[in-house]
Amino acid sequence: MSVTFSVLGPLEIRSAGQITRISGKKTRLLLATLLLNAGHAVGTDQIVEVLWPERPPRSAQANVRTYVSTLRSDLGGGYLRGDGCGYAIEVPDGALDLLEFERLVAAGRRAEALALWRGAPLCDLPGSPLWDRRLEPLREVRLRVAEELAVSRLEQGEHAEAVAQLRGLLAEHPYREDLWQQLLSALHRGGRKAEALRTYGAIRAQLVDELGVEPGLDLRRTYETILADEEPGSVPMQLPPDLPDFTGREVALAALAGPFRLAVVSGPPGAGKTALAVRAAYALRERYPAGQLYLEVGDRDPADLLAELLRAIGVGYPPPSVAERSALLRSRLANRPMLLVLDDVVSVEQVRPLLPGNDSAVLMTSGQRIAGLPGALSVEVGGLTPDEGLRLLGRIVGSDRVAREPEAALAIVAACGALPLGVRSAGARLAARPGWSLAVLRQRLDDDRLGDLKELRASLDRTYTRLPGEAARILGTLGLLGEFAQPGWVVGAALDRSRADDVTDLLVDANLLRLVGTDPVGQPRYLVPELIGTHARRRDLDPAGLGRVLAAWTVAAEHAMRRLPTTVFSLTSARAPRWALPPAMLDRLTADPAGWFEAEHDALVGAVTVAALSGLAQSAWGLAAAMVPYFDLHCHYDSWERTHQVALAAARSAGDRYGEAAMLRGLAQVSLYRDRYEEAAEQFIRARTIFRELGDVRAEATSICGLGAVSQFDGNLPQALGHFRRALSMFLELGDRRGEAFTRQAIGRFHLRTGDRAQASRWLEQAMRLAQELGDSHREGCVSLQIGRLHREISFHRHALDIFESLRDRHCGAYALQSLAGLLVDRGEWSPASDGLERSLLIFQELGDRSGEAQTTQMLGELHRSAGRGRLARDYLEHASTLRRSF
Repeated sequence: MSVTFSVLGPLEIRSAGQITRISGKKTRLLLATLLLNAGHAVGTDQIVEVLWPERPPRSAQANVRTYVSTLRSDLGGGYLRGDGCGYAIEVPDGALDLLEFERLVAAGRRAEALALWRGAPLCDLPGSPLWDRRLEPLREVRLRVAEELAVSRLEQGEHAEAVAQLRGLLAEHPYREDLWQQLLSALHRGGRKAEALRTYGAIRAQLVDELGVEPGLDLRRTYETILADEEPGSVPMQLPPDLPDFTGREVALAALAGPFRLAVVSGPPGAGKTALAVRAAYALRERYPAGQLYLEVGDRDPADLLAELLRAIGVGYPPPSVAERSALLRSRLANRPMLLVLDDVVSVEQVRPLLPGNDSAVLMTSGQRIAGLPGALSVEVGGLTPDEGLRLLGRIVGSDRVAREPEAALAIVAACGALPLGVRSAGARLAARPGWSLAVLRQRLDDDRLGDLKELRASLDRTYTRLPGEAARILGTLGLLGEFAQPGWVVGAALDRSRADDVTDLLVDANLLRLVGTDPVGQPRYLVPELIGTHARRRDLDPAGLGRVLAAWTVAAEHAMRRLPTTVFSLTSARAPRWALPPAMLDRLTADPAGWFEAEHDALVGAVTVAALSGLAQSAWGLAAAMVPYFDLHCHYDSWERTHQVALAAARSAGDRYGEAAMLRGLAQVSLYRDRYEEAAEQFIRARTIFRELGDVRAEATSICGLGAVSQFDGNLPQALGHFRRALSMFLELGDRRGEAFTRQAIGRFHLRTGDRAQASRWLEQAMRLAQELGDSHREGCVSLQIGRLHREISFHRHALDIFESLRDRHCGAYALQSLAGLLVDRGEWSPASDGLERSLLIFQELGDRSGEAQTTQMLGELHRSAGRGRLARDYLEHASTLRRSF
């Protein structure tokens, strides 16, 4: 038995075509409240507020249960369900006129949608403020749809139907002058001029008598046109409908409030440029009573555009040439200033012939940054703010739905790039599917956002097809490089040429590539907005271009690496592709190698991931390896571990044994620094085994050095010495003097720790001599620190500290500060010692060195105890103990 529910008019329920009686006013109020929220639970508190708006009885909750029971009995069929702290009604598809109205509107079936209205919604009930959140937007939609239908009928010559419709609207909205204006036009066009004039007199009298105001300019102009018996339409008013749910853009609208002769609204696809221009144009109408013209420019020829404009102002047969048409347009508008809205302009050459002189104004929109128009007001728009995006989504799908799922709503706005067209597209899908939760659409957008944002995809397609081949191709490549801004030279590498400023500038001007600033190295940096990048990857991928970019990153990273103060454990990928950047550019960019790595940190880490995901294992691990000295120098352990894990998986997948060993060696070093000694030993052993199988003696020796460090830190000193001696012999056999300097220092440090001062002095002096001969200032600093500890000499400590600070090695500098503070404590110089320890503690904490933090905390506790600060000492010592237990 079919049951239908009607709320667009008096509340009415029919079963098998017969009216179903609902018992009592309160029960009808309950049913109305549930139907306005069909499919969703309404809290009992809200129901109580509707049923008893002023003072609910103490038994309100129990009474609600009684009314629900009564309603169940009246309806039958299991329509009602309890849901936690409230109730909901489930209605079949097509059974509720409100939802059917929204479905028909979304489908563009205006006449059918309006036919469902039988009067004001729920006009037989007293109503509730809680209903207004649902009904007010509904009434606005009805009014907008009715206006659109009336205009459509007027344009199709259905004057009588348009008149009847407009009179019905005016009965509900008697002071809407735009509706009166349309009614006058409909009557005049239908041959009812006298009736149109009488109607104007009636509305004028009504406005004067009841409101004390004269009709507005537009309504007066329509009356004057009819009075003069001019052809309707001789005052062109071509602006598209203004969006009733237009949201945000207050700053842009203020700028476009005028006066101006020429204004250009630019922005990326989907940013709502047209909607903004139309909203601004409506606000300017009274200044241009002679008319408002609107043209969709696109790729059209200026001659065709001029012909359309001339016909709109009454020129039936435009002259043949562009120059003649342009001159005639200026002549016709010389004494009739109009507002021209030129939408989707591609180039300045295209619209220059369309520009009138005198007091007319032109408001144009473009995806390009239009230059070459002197005195033009430029307004750029991008995405909405999160709050604006939520408000727009709420106006389309209902603020209640957004309020119920704020997190999902924010995610939907973000997935749309906060672009109005994307939010509207997403909102339309939700509005047409009232049964969907916002989480459903959020998940679909996460899986394939452009598949669910068809209008935005179409807009992107139109923009993309206008691009030259090179520019279109580079967008896909840049989109693959991830969320981090890229330096300008990347575009040249992708296109296989030394400079590509022309392409970069073109994409920036087209709002497809964003200039996000200049980095500390002095490079302009560019970013492809996420949705544009996603769309470009679907349209045009260039694997060769991506390979060149990664090859250029490898060259740049290795060049910068070689200029760092220490590269003793560096490894490179012999087979990784390399694309040569100009030498002068390389030298300029990496003049401060550490600064370059800092500027490119995010881009490099992202490039490793892109290379790995693209199956370019050599590039992935080659880039990761080239960053190791920088990671080591600045303690970027998280990035170090992340890049190496990703590249290790890629190397293993590609069967690249050397790459696997290189990444294991790097991961082992991170494990060592993070006091994961067992894990570090296992990784060093696996790396050493592979290097030995492949015959790379130097790489094997570096792995053995790592094993020596693990043994030393783990307390197995004899084993540590054996590893260091073995590595030293291998470096000597290779003639690797940097490796030799490192291992001689390591052996000297070993003897210093075991108390053999003579052996420590001999090995450290050998290491110092090698470091100075090699010009390795970093190694010299490390050895100076050990010699200072050996001889308890402050001068060596200060020399080491000066070196580390000059090289911006904060980590080694912190150890130098810590060691120097120990000497100062022994001399009773507690204040400078405390300052040095506090400085080193802060560095260890910032860098995540828990071992260094624990040792420094212990030293501070002992210092304060020696100075008689018992309570403070106890706090430090207890914290040091806690830190040691954590690793």
